[in-house]
Amino acid sequence: MIVFGWAVFLASRSLGQGLLLTLEEHIAHFLGNRGATATMGNSCICRDDSGTDDSVDTQQQQAENSAVPTADTRSQPRDPVRPPRRGRGPHEPRRKKQNVDGLVLDTLAVIRTLVDNDQEPPYSMITLHEMAETDEGWLDVVQSLIRVIPLEDPLGPAVITLLLDECPLPTKDALQKLTEILNLNGEVACQDSGHPAKHRNTSAVLGCLAEKLAGPASIGLLSPGILEYLLQCLKLQSHPTVMLFALIALEKFAQTSENKLTISESSISDRLVTLESWANDPDYLKRQVGFCAQWSLDNLFLKEGRQLTYEKVNLSSIRAMLNSNDVSEYLKISPHGLEARCDASSFESVRCTFCVDAGVWYYEVTVVTSGVMQIGWATRDSKFLNHEGYGIGDDEYSCAYDGCRQLIWYNARSKPHIHPCWKEGDTVGFLLDLNEKQMIFFLNGNQLPPEKQVFSSTVSGFFAAASFMSYQQCEFNFGAKPFKYPPSMKFSTFNDYAFLTAEEKIILPRHRRLALLKQVSIRENCCSLCCDEVADTQLKPCGHSDLCMDCALQLETCPLCRKEIVSRIRQISHIS
Repeated sequence: MIVFGWAVFLASRSLGQGLLLTLEEHIAHFLGNRGATATMGNSCICRDDSGTDDSVDTQQQQAENSAVPTADTRSQPRDPVRPPRRGRGPHEPRRKKQNVDGLVLDTLAVIRTLVDNDQEPPYSMITLHEMAETDEGWLDVVQSLIRVIPLEDPLGPAVITLLLDECPLPTKDALQKLTEILNLNGEVACQDSGHPAKHRNTSAVLGCLAEKLAGPASIGLLSPGILEYLLQCLKLQSHPTVMLFALIALEKFAQTSENKLTISESSISDRLVTLESWANDPDYLKRQVGFCAQWSLDNLFLKEGRQLTYEKVNLSSIRAMLNSNDVSEYLKISPHGLEARCDASSFESVRCTFCVDAGVWYYEVTVVTSGVMQIGWATRDSKFLNHEGYGIGDDEYSCAYDGCRQLIWYNARSKPHIHPCWKEGDTVGFLLDLNEKQMIFFLNGNQLPPEKQVFSSTVSGFFAAASFMSYQQCEFNFGAKPFKYPPSMKFSTFNDYAFLTAEEKIILPRHRRLALLKQVSIRENCCSLCCDEVADTQLKPCGHSDLCMDCALQLETCPLCRKEIVSRIRQISHIS
């Protein structure tokens, strides 16, 4: 929800900026350029005194603004409800270099308060975005992210991703300059080993850029020095969080096929085999490294002679799991189907395989990372809009617990709860009582008051479900092993009542899944959505008829013309 709301705000802000510029040009024509510039406030009268350098910079900026009045160097007045930050006036277009670090830390401090789509982004984020509109400003922002984001803040890497993802794409010159400034190689990776935050942040920045750019720009960014740096960060003497984000960066570079081949030729799989053994480590940071190493070995950097994890994992006791066919596109799911992780810049979601319509049900989640996740219950009608930032709890068909921001989510609105912030190793319990029409959330056995809002929209068809912000991970227990904090009331577990065939339990690696899809032959008259059933249903009033009845019943508008569906008519002649 954060990214989508910010993008809408910036779009409207750009329109307002253009209108302001037009108005200003008319004033300049009437009063003369010099008077108009002073009137519009480009030389801020409430600027803080920051030394001789600031004065020189400001004088130079005034001269430039007077000579060439461009849209880049002018800014609308701020919303009057938002006070000036750090004593600067309301019309100053950009912050000085020495304030970039403060703006980044300000953004990190308030990120937990960004909860609603109609909420205006904080001034610090807007200002950083403005600064990044030039090559010099973009470089300042990137270097500040590397320099000041602290290691201990669980949202630090997510803030790096959030800021860079919304900044303008860097130019080729800016990327070249960044590589020269960083000057990365294997030797640099061994320096400052006692201060891992710098290396963690550098890897997070590289990963975000690789994901954002892709194609030739990503190939150009992965220089021999940067590849050597990231591989060196994977060595066992590195801090686990440095190893983790170096591996994630390599994964994102490998989204471009040429980079994938280059990385594979570096014998990365040999290093990952060692790290894979950490997948069940009691240290939750090492566990993340192990999870990502195993996922990479199964999906990206295949090692000859290594058996894929899904081929050897024991699933005999598991009857309910996360549904790999009911998940947004970038979520990583473990081969046993009970652990999930998001390393994308989007808000990824998943439902489980078992649906409940009556009775009392309970499951637990172990928190592996303490950042933003929305976990709870959702029906089939709950939509996953990962790129818009909507997940579980963001519509009327789902309700979610957020232990990072200490919120309960329903219908894209939140309210605070009294539990402390969750931390790695915590256990969150989720009780669904369909007899009393209530949901109860627990943190390490301590329960909150019941939630009942969702039952005004739906009373059955619930799945366990979760949504993940960048770099978040958790493990689900649907009853295959004893619960840590079982509630006192009588309840049922998914694992006691669900059933999955051996084939349904298999979570295929992506390359195996793609190979199977290529082998599938699609009938000429099949449904255009599911490709399984015959397209035997006509939509009214538009008349389109390339869907089966099952898919048509799940739609409110026609997928071809977007007209509202009033009725659906099965065409008997199409049934074979």
